[in-house]
Amino acid sequence: MKVTAADFQRDNAAIRRVRFAVFVDEQRIDPDLEMDDRDPHCEHVLAWDAHGDAVGTGRIDFAPSGKSGKVGRVAVLASARGTGVGKALMEQLHALARSRGSTTVWCNAQVSAAPFYAGLGYRIVGERFEEAGIDHVRMEREL
Repeated sequence: MKVTAADFQRDNAAIRRVRFAVFVDEQRIDPDLEMDDRDPHCEHVLAWDAHGDAVGTGRIDFAPSGKSGKVGRVAVLASARGTGVGKALMEQLHALARSRGSTTVWCNAQVSAAPFYAGLGYRIVGERFEEAGIDHVRMEREL
């Protein structure tokens, strides 16, 4: 498995395939909500398996100041979960944030994924809220 920086235009099909498999097919999120107007402005990463197939993706959306980045749309195909793909994606997103001079990163984590983010040093900083019909919490981490 390897994680690479992705170009949203060039790698759109791979990004979309992973995100739709996880968020739309598995979690039943409305397809119209999955791809959004922020995508072209974010930096994206892709995880690839040994056969060259995309098995995970994520993005980071930087604040205008560049001092903070919002991690989002982190998705790993069911067949690749538990293999370190999610952690590798997050490490790459954190490296991108550091390279931009960011000092913090944050996310709106699905409650079910909060332990994953906590294991990476994130802490909950807000109350539960609903987004796309799923309970979330805001989490953040210093870099």
